Amino acid sequence: MKGIPITEKIPELDIAIEAAQVAGNTILEIYKGEFEEFTKKDDSPITEADLKSNEIIKKILSKTEYKILSEEDNDDQSRLSEEIIWIVDPLDGTSDFIDKTGEFTVMIALVKNKKPILGVIGWPTEKTLFVAQKKRGAFRYHNEEWEKISVTTTSELPKCRTVGSRHHLSDKEKAFIKKLGIEDFTSIGSSLKVGKIASGEADAYITTTNKMKEWDTAASYCIISEAGGKMTDMLGNDISYNNKEVYHQNGILVTNGIIHQTIVDEFKKLE
Repeated sequence: MKGIPITEKIPELDIAIEAAQVAGNTILEIYKGEFEEFTKKDDSPITEADLKSNEIIKKILSKTEYKILSEEDNDDQSRLSEEIIWIVDPLDGTSDFIDKTGEFTVMIALVKNKKPILGVIGWPTEKTLFVAQKKRGAFRYHNEEWEKISVTTTSELPKCRTVGSRHHLSDKEKAFIKKLGIEDFTSIGSSLKVGKIASGEADAYITTTNKMKEWDTAASYCIISEAGGKMTDMLGNDISYNNKEVYHQNGILVTNGIIHQTIVDEFKKLE
């Protein structure tokens, strides 16, 4: 694999890319065979792929000595006093993994002073990576080539291509999307929704749920920001990381940036 064409690359970026690739290959091997699924205490699904990916990522990231906040580990809250931590979702889209849609990812972010400074999303079934480093742009690796990616310039809501959850789309979200006059809607699994917007293949992702956590968005935040887009909560508030409370309480809005405030303003009318 050729190195990502970023100038002044921080060494942690290559480590995160390696972790996403090695974990992704292991996930893919499990995906191709028979695997067991279990249910966690919060009723969400988990498989051996989640756990093996977590172990691989932790081992590779341990080269850096930063603490790791991962979906699959108990939260060591000593991280709260750290300036820099990793935030990891070893397998984002476990339901899609189980349903064999192919739309699941590995997510790794490095957070400094509560903001992601690098993000890596690996899409194992397509051998694709979405990668960004703060102030150095966003890139996609596909067909063994790196390309710089950026968001669209769509400014009219009815022309927006909107993506949303396959498994968790609520009636409230459906009604709001309809109210905005958006007709082009596609259901996509995992963090690929943000990958599509960052690559200019979609314009907006709207979710009002309060169930998303920091590891569901940290890598995406860096990637969409560096691609020229925007991520906030549904009320337009910026998002911070490495907080005691890991849930995003007011949903998530990801757009090309141009249509962002309009959607926020419309959402506030519902509140």
